[in-house]
Amino acid sequence: MSAPQQSAGKRWFFTAYRLLFVILSFCIGLFFVIWGGKLVSLGGSAYYLLGGLAYLIIAVCFLVRSKHTFWLSLTTFFLTLCWALYEVQFNYWGLVPRLVVPALLLMLSLWLIPTLPQTGSGRRRLANWGGLGIFVVLLATLAAAFYPHNVIRNEVALKAPDAKAAPAAGEDNWEFFGRSASGTRFAPYTQITPENVKNLDVAWVYHTGRRTTGSAIGVDENTPLQVGNVLYSCTPENLITALDADSGKALWKFDPQAKTAEHVTCRGVGYYDVNKDDSLSADEKSAPALQQCPQRILVSTVDARFMALNARTGELCPGFGDNGSVDLKQGMGDTENSKRYHPTAAPVVMGHIAIIGGWVRDIVHGEPSGVVRAFDVRTGDVAWAWDVGQPENVTDPVKGRAYTLETPNVWTIPSFDKALNLVYLPTGNGPPDYWGGDRNEAKEKYGSAIVAVDAGTGQTKWVYQTVHHDVWDYDLPSQPVLFDVKNAQGETIPALIQTTKTGQIFVLDRRTGKPVTQVEERAVAQEGVAEGERLSATQPFSVGMPQIGVEPLTEKSMWGVSSFDQLLCRVSFKESAYHGMYTPPSEKPYIEWPSLLGGMNWGGISVDERSGLMFVNDMRMPLRMSLVRKEDVAKYKISTDEVPGFMGTVRPQIAGPYGGVRIDILQSALGVPCNTPPFGTMTAIDLHSKKLVWQVPMGSVQDTGPLGMKTHMPIPLGMPTLGGPTSTASGLVFFAGTQDYYLRALDSATGKELWKARLPVGAVAAPLIYQSPKTGKQYVVISAGGSSHSPDVGDYIIAYALPQR
Repeated sequence: MSAPQQSAGKRWFFTAYRLLFVILSFCIGLFFVIWGGKLVSLGGSAYYLLGGLAYLIIAVCFLVRSKHTFWLSLTTFFLTLCWALYEVQFNYWGLVPRLVVPALLLMLSLWLIPTLPQTGSGRRRLANWGGLGIFVVLLATLAAAFYPHNVIRNEVALKAPDAKAAPAAGEDNWEFFGRSASGTRFAPYTQITPENVKNLDVAWVYHTGRRTTGSAIGVDENTPLQVGNVLYSCTPENLITALDADSGKALWKFDPQAKTAEHVTCRGVGYYDVNKDDSLSADEKSAPALQQCPQRILVSTVDARFMALNARTGELCPGFGDNGSVDLKQGMGDTENSKRYHPTAAPVVMGHIAIIGGWVRDIVHGEPSGVVRAFDVRTGDVAWAWDVGQPENVTDPVKGRAYTLETPNVWTIPSFDKALNLVYLPTGNGPPDYWGGDRNEAKEKYGSAIVAVDAGTGQTKWVYQTVHHDVWDYDLPSQPVLFDVKNAQGETIPALIQTTKTGQIFVLDRRTGKPVTQVEERAVAQEGVAEGERLSATQPFSVGMPQIGVEPLTEKSMWGVSSFDQLLCRVSFKESAYHGMYTPPSEKPYIEWPSLLGGMNWGGISVDERSGLMFVNDMRMPLRMSLVRKEDVAKYKISTDEVPGFMGTVRPQIAGPYGGVRIDILQSALGVPCNTPPFGTMTAIDLHSKKLVWQVPMGSVQDTGPLGMKTHMPIPLGMPTLGGPTSTASGLVFFAGTQDYYLRALDSATGKELWKARLPVGAVAAPLIYQSPKTGKQYVVISAGGSSHSPDVGDYIIAYALPQR
C-alpha cells in the first residue's frame, strides 16, 4: 500500500473515531442534562446538569475541531474529580460510578486530541501518554474490585479466651436449632483450626430427594440435628431423613406428604430423649407408651401438623396424638387448609414439653391466631396456650377451644432457660402489617416484643418491646440468644441478646427484661402519616451496642454500577419520602431503611462462648413502598408471594382506607440496589467491651449481577445475606448464606477469609458442626438447596472434614 493510501486510511479511521466520540459524548451529555435537570428540580445535586452541558459542549468542540477541546476535557474531568472526592472522599465503591464513565470519556478524548488542528507535538505527546495513563488506572481500578473494600477493623482489647479444653460431658450433641436451648450456635471443638482449615475436603454428599420443580417448592433453610452418630434433616416439605454421621447414608426416611401454598420451609426438627428428661419421675419414664418410643423426633409440618417419630426407626409414635399426629389447625380460625397459618420454626423442647408458634399470613383482619402452644411430647396434649387475647386463660382442658384471631405471632425460634424455667418468645405483629389505626391493646403491647413466659404454666413474666406500634413489618426475626455479660458496674448478668430487622441489638437481663446496655427512647418522624393512623412519637434505640447497617440514607449515598443508574437512583430517592428510620408509611412512595428484609433476619447469631465474641450477618436493601387505597388496588398486579417475590406488585393489606401496599427494592434500572455497597456483611462484636471488632463484606457477584445475569466474577461487593454463622472453639466462623455459592471459614479474631468451598447451588441454612462419637472426626455440614428465589435449586447435604492422616 502506497504512503498516500495509508494516509487516507488513517484519516478515514480518525474521522470515523471522532464522529463516534461526538455521538457518544452528545448522548451522555443529553442524558445528564435531562435527568440532571430533573434532579435539580427536586432539590438535588447540580453536578449532572452541569456535567451534561459540559459534555454537550465537548461534543460540539470535537465536531468543529476546536483548539480549546484539550483544556475543556481536562477541566471537566478535574471538576468531576473534585466533586466526587467532596461527596464520598476515598470510598472505592462510591468513586467507581462517579469517575469511571468520565475517565473513559477523558481517555477517548485525549487520544483524539492529536487529530485536531494547531496541536503542537508536546501537547500530542501529553495527550497520548495521558490517555494511556488513564487506561492503566482504569485497569487498576478493575483489578481493585476483586479485593474487599469497606472493611472495618477496630483495635479493641479482647479478653483472652479460656483454655481450649475438650467439650464437657453432655455437650457432644447438636439437639436444638442453635445447638443448645440458649441458641449460641457454638461448637466447642478444636480439631479444625485456622491453620489446617485450608485442607477441608468433601467427606460425603447426600441427596435429600426434595421436590425441586413446580410451584411452592420452598427454600431449604434446614440445619440438621446431630444426636450421637445420627443426623436428622428436613426438607422444605418436611421429608425427614436420619443419616449416618460418618458416611451420610440414609438410615430411614419419613415423608408426611405435607404441602402448602406459601412460606414453604423447614428450619429444623426437635429431639426428645426420655432417658435424659429430669422433669419426669422414674414411674412416668417407665410408662409403656414412652418406652415403646423413648427417643422422638418432633416435626411441625407446613400443612400444620405436629408429629412424633421414633428416632431409631422413623415410625410414628402411636401414643402421641392421633396415631402419632396432632392437628395444629384446631382453634386457629380459618387457615384455608394451612395456607394462612403453619409453623416455620423447629419445635423447642423443654423437658417433656415442646412449644410451637407459627407463621400467620398478614393480609386482613380475622387472620388465624398467633397463639403459642406447649405440647406434652408423650401424648400430644396441649399443656398450656399463650394467647394474648385471653391472657388469664393459659390452659386448654378440652378440644374445641377457640384462640383469639390476628394476635401477634411467633414465627421464629424461641429460647429456653432451664435454670429460670423461662421460655423467651420473639413476636411479630398482629395483622395487618402496614396500617394500625385500629389496633387493640394486645397488639400494641405484645407486637415486635420479647416476651418471657413461665415454661411450666405459660404465664407471662415480662414483656420488652423493640418497636412501638410497628407498621414497618419489623417482626422480631431471630432466636433470642442467652449468654451472660457484664453490665456497666462490672456485674455478671444472665443476659438475652436479640437482633432485629432494624439493625439494633438489644441486650436484656433475662430475669427481668430490663436493658443491660443503654437504650434510648428517641423522637421519630411524624410527617406524612397515613389517613387514620396513629404512630408512636418515640422508638427505642439500642445505643449501648453497635448498630449495624443503620447509617441514614442521603442523596450522596445513592449508588449505581455506572453514572447513569446512579443518577436515576438519586432521582428516585429525591422523589420519595424519607425522614430516616421509621419514616411513616404513606400513599406517597416512601423509603423503608433498614427494610422489612433486614438488618438482621431469621438466621440469628453465633457467640464464641470462650472469647465472648458475637458474630452477626446482615443485609442492606432499602425498599420503596407506598400504601394503595382500596379503590386503586385493581390498577395493579396483586401478589401474595413471599419477599422478595412480590416486589413490583401490590401485596394485599386490607386495613382502614387501604387495600394493599406496593413494595419495590430501591434499585436502579439494572436491578442493582441504590445504596452504596456492601449490601451484606459479617460483623464481630466483643460482648465484654460492647464494641465492634471487625466487619467484612460477605459474598460476591459471581452468581448474580445486573439485570439478573451472572457476572461469573468473584468481586467481593458484599451481598445480602440470610442464614446464620456457626463458630468454633478453635477460632473459626463458618458461613454459607451469601448470594454466591460458597461455604466459607473466617478467622474469628480478624474476619479474614481462610477457606471457601464451591457449592453446587446456593445455601441459606446455618452450618452444623459436630464431632463423630464413633470416629472422633470433626465435620462441617451444610444443607444446600439454593438461595431464596434463585433459579438454581438442589437437594444437597454436604459434609466436609479434614483428610485421613
